[in-house]
Amino acid sequence: PQPHPPTPHSARTRRIDKDEDESEILEESPCGRWQKRREEVNQRNVPGIDNAYLAMDTEEGVEVVWNEVMFSERKNFKLQEEKVKAVFDNLIQLEHVNIVKFHKYWADVKENRARVIFITEYMSSGSLKQFLKKTKKNHKTMNEKAWKRWCTQILSALSYLHSCEPAIIHGNLTCDTIFIQHNGLIKIGSVAPDTINNHVKTCREEQKSLHFFAPEYAAVANVTTAVDIYSFGMCALEMAVLEIQSNGESSYVSQEAINNAIQSLEDPLQREFIQKCLEVDPSKRPTARELLFHQALFEVPLLKLLAAHCILGQIQMLRKQNGIYPLTAFGVPCPQQPQQEAVKSPIVPPSVKTPTPEPAELETRKVRNGLI
Repeated sequence: PQPHPPTPHSARTRRIDKDEDESEILEESPCGRWQKRREEVNQRNVPGIDNAYLAMDTEEGVEVVWNEVMFSERKNFKLQEEKVKAVFDNLIQLEHVNIVKFHKYWADVKENRARVIFITEYMSSGSLKQFLKKTKKNHKTMNEKAWKRWCTQILSALSYLHSCEPAIIHGNLTCDTIFIQHNGLIKIGSVAPDTINNHVKTCREEQKSLHFFAPEYAAVANVTTAVDIYSFGMCALEMAVLEIQSNGESSYVSQEAINNAIQSLEDPLQREFIQKCLEVDPSKRPTARELLFHQALFEVPLLKLLAAHCILGQIQMLRKQNGIYPLTAFGVPCPQQPQQEAVKSPIVPPSVKTPTPEPAELETRKVRNGLI
């Protein structure tokens, strides 16, 4: 006999059971603040992260991500333990509005395995890649203002990371690891500590993301912050054209496809901006801070520029007159303060006194029993 189709009630019951299973607490942090759930989180091909689960921050009452990095052997972790701790200690200090927050980490070392667990902010909104895919259905290119706004936010985050001591290299910047919130705020996430990337089980052989990584990434042992600039340039290109076409059925993006995408850009400033980021020689790529002031993003209105030139010209003329402080010539002269008159003591009018009778005139008689 054919089995009966499930009733709506039984289907709803299974859905409730599934939700309860996913919210089941599997593990707690040593401090008890973070509770790992069964529900897995898609970390979008982040190198080095073997497992990621949804977790609860019991102090703040918000959802976070419980990330696990598995070391292939316990001895690998022991050899790198101090270095790994130093890297994670630096990541915890990061505070930037455009970077996914890194909350806490700890090591879990057992006889047969070792892992590092770290807690990060949970981004419930979609990735930039997903947003571009939706936008492509109705538009051919991205709006210029939105493109500038996104580039500025990403560069602000990169400039912050690269200015740390020592500089922090993101190393995994793609449109999959950039998140966009509903209010338009951009956050870059998944700062994978480069120290541990060589000692984990996972590897970065994703064909669809290879074009985001700089040419020197595989050839040079010690990469610089320039690899992030190359990755940013590829993100900026993909944001502008919405999608870089891959070769047929393969997800691999060729250099020819990248060149075609660059040539399709109508704005010459935008084209030059991206080409600078994608220089093969890493020493020729600009820094994140320099890109923030590139004309493609930071445009000074012509009238303000003309006014600035006029002021600078006058400063040159007044340099000798005013020494090393030429701008003092433009100060508003202090108005002459009127001299205050000397404060005079108020004139007190003579008081009118009631004449006091002479002592001889005072009544000296005493009243006794009503009689004088």
